[in-house]
Amino acid sequence: MTTATASTSTSTDGMLIVNALGELQNPNAPEAAEGAGQLLQTIDELAVDGRAIAEAHASGMNAVNITLGYVMGDMPPYEHTLHELDVWDGLIAAHPDDLLHVRTASDLYRAKDEGRIGVIYGFQNGVAVGDDLGRVATFQQRGVRVFQLTYNQANHLGDGSMAPENRGLTPFGREVVEAVNESRMMVDLSHSGENTCLEAARISSRPVSVNHTGCRAVTDLPRNKTDEELRLVAGRGGFVGIYFMPFLNPTGHATAADVVEHIAHAVNVCGEDAVGIGTDGPVTAIDDLDAYAATLAAHVAERQAAGVGAAGERADTYPFVVDLRGVEQFRELIRLLEKRGYGSGRIEKILGRNFAAYAERVWG
Repeated sequence: MTTATASTSTSTDGMLIVNALGELQNPNAPEAAEGAGQLLQTIDELAVDGRAIAEAHASGMNAVNITLGYVMGDMPPYEHTLHELDVWDGLIAAHPDDLLHVRTASDLYRAKDEGRIGVIYGFQNGVAVGDDLGRVATFQQRGVRVFQLTYNQANHLGDGSMAPENRGLTPFGREVVEAVNESRMMVDLSHSGENTCLEAARISSRPVSVNHTGCRAVTDLPRNKTDEELRLVAGRGGFVGIYFMPFLNPTGHATAADVVEHIAHAVNVCGEDAVGIGTDGPVTAIDDLDAYAATLAAHVAERQAAGVGAAGERADTYPFVVDLRGVEQFRELIRLLEKRGYGSGRIEKILGRNFAAYAERVWG
């Protein structure tokens, strides 16, 4: 068994911490056991239990963009998405003292002030819109605030990062970008192909985001963004979140030091006002890594067979950074950024204030 990051003395008091893409669940709970090795879990395997909530509070995190709705699989995308919206509405209603549904930028600060965890509803695949632009407004009314256009593969909106043609947006995808702009949701390009990202950033009337990614100039893998993409997104008022994922290191065994390197590169390219974090994982760490590793190969193979895997996913690569997980992950990152020479003002921007400022520009 491997334990999570050891405790540090770094304080998060007074700091707004927003995870631009993460999870709010306990992957060790019985409900999650069957899917504990998956790189992307479904709503029926989530365990938003007492431990998950308590450790989210203990970590200092104030808000998190969670993935709901259709991402992949055989279920009907629109109906499945409405079901997951209902489930999350119920989860938040069941924990009113701990959870707050984030609909505006001010809700991020409200969550902090009230000692709750802000839950941002976000998609990682826009396929649930079908051919009905009116659904975009429906999703906005249901509280969705982040609309990622594609997952790794191509869909009817555009090409994902693993689509070999790299064709960019489809004509309907351009209409969806316009509709998402009108509904004041974030256009998220995290899993998009390079041309999809560049085109969407150029045509969007509001700033766009890449809520969880790495820098391809540091590690040349498709899930990471080129300097051209990063610069364009930031230059138009957007946001870039760095993830805690294997794609940060060409070996697939990313470390906390790699996270810092990618943050530093993104700051150099985008400026310190555009960069944040989107860990792509939960606060609660997996307790038994040996048992987890035993099932990981099968799940990676399933993703590859389904055409949704990404270059850099292998049987021996964890979908997280082993030395930057658990309740101390944000405090440990702060310590490492301080060691890098970053001052408190820059660190506070990276940990949450940049995302909040971006949310204000898009959500109002």
